[in-house]
Amino acid sequence: MEAMRPLDALNLARNKKVMIDLKNGKQILGTLKAFDIHINIVLDDAEEREAGEVKRKLGKVFIRGDTIILISPQ
Repeated sequence: MEAMRPLDALNLARNKKVMIDLKNGKQILGTLKAFDIHINIVLDDAEEREAGEVKRKLGKVFIRGDTIILISPQ
């Protein structure tokens, strides 16, 4: 069996909720809609979280891959 590559793991998370930790300390939760080889990401129904609480609703967002520290499927 071939080992799963990072983009394969992201592909399995498509249309599912993911939590993204950013370099600036923010957390974004949303539905993964699209990504590219640079891990630039489009989320739908996104919201910014702080200490597990919704800080603000963002809707559809584009996140640059170089700002991401961690992507966690929910």
